[in-house]
Amino acid sequence: MGLDGQQPILVVEDSDDDFFATERAFKKAGLANPIRRCTNGDQAVDYLFRLGEFADPETSPRPGVVLLDLNLPGLDGRDVLRKIKADPHLHKIPVIVLTTSSAEQDIERCYADGANTYVQKPVDLQGFFLAISRLKDYWLEVAILPRGEG
Repeated sequence: MGLDGQQPILVVEDSDDDFFATERAFKKAGLANPIRRCTNGDQAVDYLFRLGEFADPETSPRPGVVLLDLNLPGLDGRDVLRKIKADPHLHKIPVIVLTTSSAEQDIERCYADGANTYVQKPVDLQGFFLAISRLKDYWLEVAILPRGEG
């Protein structure tokens, strides 16, 4: 069950601190999957749609799961989410919104746009590690996910 050990996890996060904490938390939780990072929404769209530098599927494999921050430079996470869920080749990829926002309108809008889960980033590092560990346990081990397309 869960995510194939070869499918990457795409983390769309502009904050170096938050990305490195996420990466450390996944390693601490024993995640074997490769982690890919995009630092803004435009880069994430290019990666997911295999545009520009990400055109080669060998070096830019489809992710099994996307962890998406909402507040990104350029195209924001809300727009990235809508693009993923509107595309027939990408819409099955689970998108976990991982953000600092607890605004009710963000939560409602993300679920309406197809987010699979909405998680507010904990303020302290220990809470963040625990949240990532729980996400890993559920989304990458318990849930049965669709296989990524070539």
